[in-house]
Amino acid sequence: MQLSQRACGVRPSATLKTGQQAAQLRAQGVDVINLSVGQPDYPTPAAIREAAVTAIRANQVNSYTATAGTPALREAIVQRLKESQRVDVTAEQVVVTTGAKMALYALFQTLLDPGDEVLLPAPYWVSYAEQVKLAGGRPVEVAPTATLKVTPEQLSVAVTAATKAIVLNSPQNPSGLVYTAAELQAIGKWAVAHDLIIIADEIYGELVYDGPVPVPSMLTLGDEIAAHTILVNGVSKTYAMTGWRIGYAVGPVNVMTALKNGLSHMTGNAAAVSQAAAVAALTGDQAPVAKMKEGFKQRLDVVYPLLAAVPGFKLTTKPQGAFYLFPDVTAAMAMKGYTTTDDFVAALLNDAHIAVVTGEAFGLPGHIRLSYATDLDTLKTALQRLKSFME
Repeated sequence: MQLSQRACGVRPSATLKTGQQAAQLRAQGVDVINLSVGQPDYPTPAAIREAAVTAIRANQVNSYTATAGTPALREAIVQRLKESQRVDVTAEQVVVTTGAKMALYALFQTLLDPGDEVLLPAPYWVSYAEQVKLAGGRPVEVAPTATLKVTPEQLSVAVTAATKAIVLNSPQNPSGLVYTAAELQAIGKWAVAHDLIIIADEIYGELVYDGPVPVPSMLTLGDEIAAHTILVNGVSKTYAMTGWRIGYAVGPVNVMTALKNGLSHMTGNAAAVSQAAAVAALTGDQAPVAKMKEGFKQRLDVVYPLLAAVPGFKLTTKPQGAFYLFPDVTAAMAMKGYTTTDDFVAALLNDAHIAVVTGEAFGLPGHIRLSYATDLDTLKTALQRLKSFME
């Protein structure tokens, strides 16, 4: 059967692809350490799981919900934003989605016409560019500074009359770097001056180990910036709920109405039981989040110097959030005789039995992404394998 040009132009998710390759090798008996996965290795907190069970037993989750989400969850999101960020929004400005990934996909479908350009400061999450293309838009990569951040001056070189939006992600996947409030405000003011939509992916906003927690939202940086911003977030990372698939978008009512209309023909609504669990996550005890965050910080403090000591690996700045490291491996590639990052990553998987993600998927060849969302003993073993491979 002949496929659409749109389908033929989409690359598979590099993170999921690497994870599948690692799983296949494990099935063959190979002891692969998978550092490609972007999800917490902690269990979903017990109170959240119990809330889901209670809702099931009470027959409260058997039916469709409103496309935009249950009133209880939308109000919980409103209150969480108010408590954590001192942001005042209404439930009408909130739309719940089947994961934050669906929020982003549906937003691009809602906002973009064929030929519209979206600025993607590199490095960027693997799905942004493909989702823009699926909406008929054109992803425009913006090369970062040496610190892996982008400035208004760099954005000014990339903007054109066709530019409609910019995607900002802080803490950043894949590097874990965090933009300061001043840096975000400068970019926000620049976007307002160019009348651009700011899609603020703040999914890792609570997982910060150095600086204000959560990191300042784009919605807190002045009325003009907030009016141009659509926030994307969810419960997956903060509450170790990746499998529950609950994300949300917050923005102007007219955009949220159009988003809701589109979702009514896509997913209908997010799973009712997952929405009940998400209410418990957002309104309940936040102590498990603090405990998980402390665990990630301890791992980072141990792993960062070990990785920096691997021959050919370069880390310019210690990450401040998320749970990734994104070293420059151009010197390592040269030492081992590899000309592409993909080939280097393949060698790490097949020879050292370590699964990582190529930087090419994030718009920055010559880098690789490693997740430290696994136990410390496994991480130490992986880094020893990496060091032995390079030596």
